[in-house]
This record gives sequence, C-alpha cells and structure tokens, in this order.
Amino acid sequence: MELFARRARSNAHPGALNELQMIVQHLIERNYRPEIDPSLDFADQVVELAALFRGRLTALVANWIRVGYCQGNFNSDNCAAGGYTLDYGPFGFCELFDPRFQPWTGGGEHFCFFNQPAAAEANYQMFWAAIRLLLEGNPQALARLDAIREGFAEAMRQEIEAMWARKLGLTRTDAPLVQDLLQLMVRSKLDYTIFFRRLSTIPETISTLKESFYVPSSEELDGQWTQWLQRWRDRISEGGDQKATSEAMKRVNPKFTWREWLIAPAYEQAAQGDFSLVRELQEVFSHPYEEQSAEVEAIYDRLKPREFFNAGGVSHYSCSS
Repeated sequence: MELFARRARSNAHPGALNELQMIVQHLIERNYRPEIDPSLDFADQVVELAALFRGRLTALVANWIRVGYCQGNFNSDNCAAGGYTLDYGPFGFCELFDPRFQPWTGGGEHFCFFNQPAAAEANYQMFWAAIRLLLEGNPQALARLDAIREGFAEAMRQEIEAMWARKLGLTRTDAPLVQDLLQLMVRSKLDYTIFFRRLSTIPETISTLKESFYVPSSEELDGQWTQWLQRWRDRISEGGDQKATSEAMKRVNPKFTWREWLIAPAYEQAAQGDFSLVRELQEVFSHPYEEQSAEVEAIYDRLKPREFFNAGGVSHYSCSS
C-alpha cells in the first residue's frame, strides 16, 4: 500500500491512484469483509478500515509484549495491514528481561521489545498517509480518518495497560504497581516467561519467584520484592476468588515460549532428515498455557544456560539468519 501510494502521490502514471484503490479494496475483501458492510460508500469503508486496523494493530502489539515476543525489525514493510504477525525474520522471545531486548544485531532501540508500540504507531502513520489519498475531496471522511489517526497513541496506551492488568490478575489498571514491578524485574535479572508463570500461582513469599532469577538477589532487593508482593496480593484480593484469579493469569502468562537455544537443535537435526525434535516442539507449543509432563517441564521450563548467552545465531541474529 505504501508503494502504491507513493506512485499515486507522484503521479507516476495515469492509473496510479486507481491501483491504490484496487489494492485497498483487495485488503478489505481479504481481511475485513465480515466487519465492513459492502453496501457502504467506498469512502466510509476506508474510514472503517482505518478504525479496525488500528484496533487490530494495537491489540497485536500488546499481545506481543504479553508473551515476550519482539519482532526485531518492525518497520512498515514488515507490518501486515490485516493486523497479524508478519515476517518471522530476526524475531525473538525475551528471556533475560530487558525492556531494550532486541534479537536483531541491526535493529537498535527503535525496534526493541518495549519500543514496539512506538514502531507500530510509525507504521500506522504510513498506512494512514497511504489511504488518505483516496479521500481527497471528501472533507468529512478526511476529518474522521484524521481523528482515528490522532487517537492511535491513546488506543495503544489503553491496550498496554489492559494487558498488564491481565498479566497481574488485576480488575483495573494500576500504573504505579506495574512500573515498580518492571524496575524490580530489571534489577533482578529474571526470566520474563518463568517469572510471570510463577507469579500466576500467587505465591505468599518471594522464594517461588526466585526460581526465575538468573543471579542471586541481595537482602535489600528481597525486601523490596516482599513489599511489592504484599501490595500486589492486597490488590488482587479485591477480585475475590484467588483460585479463579490464578487460573485467569495462567491463561495469559504462557508456561512455554520459543527459546532459540531449544529450537536450534531441532532444525539442525531436521537438516539431517530427523524431524522427531521438530514434532516434539510442535506438540509442546500447541499447548503453551497448559501444565505438561515432568519430562517436558524439565526441558522446556528452565532458565537459559549460560553458554547460550551472547551466542551468535542463538541469542542474536543478523537480518538474513
């Protein structure tokens, strides 16, 4: 869409604007027709498309952060207008928690783990600029479209806050509680997936949470964790049934996620014609939120071994790898 819009904007050829309209019509038919009434004027369909894509994109990125996924190279040509994950290039799942986690060696902070909402907004800006050309001469439609664009940051903020509330089993958002947690997580050098799964058991002490720490914690840090844990437990008690809260948290905090150091042996064996490990991984990842056998947990529910930190092709990759 960005390419066709560029051609239309520069009048590259007489049919450029019509080609842009055709590809937008194709997008609506392919990905949005159940939600967009075909009897609407095309301008109204374009505005509906903008609102729907904004909703899908903000939800997508919030869910990426929820499960620890970093796209790695989230520029506009790697952003699907259908609102789904595209381009499994230099992606990775955050293990040792770092808001600036970036698996791609060329990605920089602008595509890092916690900067994905900003990258999404930049991509949405390109989408908005492309479809805006189709509404020229229709001031009412343009005003509605521009209002949707202007509301992107707020919509993204709401999605992110709601996501953190779900991860923490809260009935309402609590930004100070989340910010204090994130600071403790960084200082504790913990595993993102393991930590939130252990937290989902609603432990009474921090000993369970320490199973996710990569390094021993200090007495001072333990004290801060204890204080935070009590604040959090007081908050979730507002929701009533603790068992129900725990189960709800486990439905949003996966037990198993993609860890490259476990994946690499599978594709190395597959290259030799042995697909047994690939099939095992498929089975494990088909049920990422469920408790599985002790044998599976011993392999897939554990901290990243030290030898895989800073290992090229495992902890970080080039764009082509």
